[in-house]
Amino acid sequence: MAPENPAPRPGNVPLATAGLLLGMLLSVLDQTVVAIALPDIAADLGGMDGIGWTVTSYVLASTATGALYGRVSDRFGRGAVFVAAVAVFVTGSALCGLAQTMPQLIAARTLQGVGAGALFVIPTIALSELYPRRLRSRVQGFTGGVFALASVGGPLAGGAITDAWGWRWIFYVNLPLGLLSMALTAFALRLPRPGGNGRVDVAGAVLIAGATVSLLLVAEWGGRTYAWTSGVILALAGTVAVLTALFVRRERRAADPLLPPRLFAHPTLRVVLPATALLGALLGGSILYLPTHLQAAYGMGATRAGLALTPYVLVFMVVSSLAGARIGASGRFRPYLVAGAAIAVLGFALLSRVTSGTPYAVFAVEIAVLGLAFGLLTQNLVVVAQNAVGPADLAATTSAALSVRGLGLSLGVAVSGTLLTRELHGRAPGPEATVEAIPDVLFWGAPAAAVLVALMALLPRAVDRPAAGEKAPRMADAPS
Repeated sequence: MAPENPAPRPGNVPLATAGLLLGMLLSVLDQTVVAIALPDIAADLGGMDGIGWTVTSYVLASTATGALYGRVSDRFGRGAVFVAAVAVFVTGSALCGLAQTMPQLIAARTLQGVGAGALFVIPTIALSELYPRRLRSRVQGFTGGVFALASVGGPLAGGAITDAWGWRWIFYVNLPLGLLSMALTAFALRLPRPGGNGRVDVAGAVLIAGATVSLLLVAEWGGRTYAWTSGVILALAGTVAVLTALFVRRERRAADPLLPPRLFAHPTLRVVLPATALLGALLGGSILYLPTHLQAAYGMGATRAGLALTPYVLVFMVVSSLAGARIGASGRFRPYLVAGAAIAVLGFALLSRVTSGTPYAVFAVEIAVLGLAFGLLTQNLVVVAQNAVGPADLAATTSAALSVRGLGLSLGVAVSGTLLTRELHGRAPGPEATVEAIPDVLFWGAPAAAVLVALMALLPRAVDRPAAGEKAPRMADAPS
């Protein structure tokens, strides 16, 4: 059984939790909040050809840096690194609001993304250290709810803010919220430093960041901006292969590797990490096009389409919380994860059959089925990975799980975009073509989810239970 959490020092668990979750909320919101304001941004700053990079630059920076922050926080402490990352995120947000040209905005979004790389990773690690193992699933269930709320609520919030105050305020609103997150965390989070005194594996971080960015560019550009056989795509694919090989070699030789090779030899992690990447692809490939379908099929505006996704969000949030509590009490993950993957197969199969004549009530039930599946899967997969290792590897394992999920999510968005482009080819432009094409894209989620069922079936039947007598920290006290 893995050692239990280190003994806490005085702090305040509720305030620390609030500060961490607020930072997490900001990081996910800013992946999606910009999308609805893109036309206004392009009209104000010009440069319509580069407008997509205001989203892509953020995703690339946050995904590429995510794996680094776990190890950095081992060395310098969770609270200190989290506060520094939020400060970078807030600075980037302010610069986004002040941008006068498209290149300035893209550069500021990149800086924002560098800070955001820590804003989901470190809270996921710290919350697992703040609470005892028996409560880990329940607490991580709340982070799954935050993820769902922010993913769907981003376009809704972005539309409302843009309509009321202008697009710059979708960035300015991050300032008070980010400062509040920093204040709460600095005041309340007290976790003993894990004791990583070695050097941070900067070379490994550069190699994995380069490989990640190159892979995402292959998925983003391949088949759309450039042909799959073009020199640009082939060069990027070659770069991915070379940098990945160099990263593996580096990690085997490094004294304090970014991602210790022993993690990938663990039988549970060998299943969980690819499953988490596949789940990320299913999340990204579905949530991107559900609002688009609502707008095309039912003539909804952006705000109404966001509200129409409420069944998905509510079910995701409730199930994520309740399932986490049940699993924490029993220690039996596999039945819930297998069920979640099987329900995902059903959800995608149902959504692949929707048409322009499908009543919204039927569509609402179908997206609620998908919310049920993702609520069972999203954070519980992370907890399985965390429970498989001891405290010394907690940060590296969490970083690896969240990084591959973020990578999968980005790849899912890119691949779904390529599939949609293919499905729309040869059809007359218009809402009807979109309504017909999106279900054909969602169809591919069913076989992918079937692979997820097979992976979940390979997991052990139960995970380690917390040691007898282990107690949760008092609500007036917390580790930092």
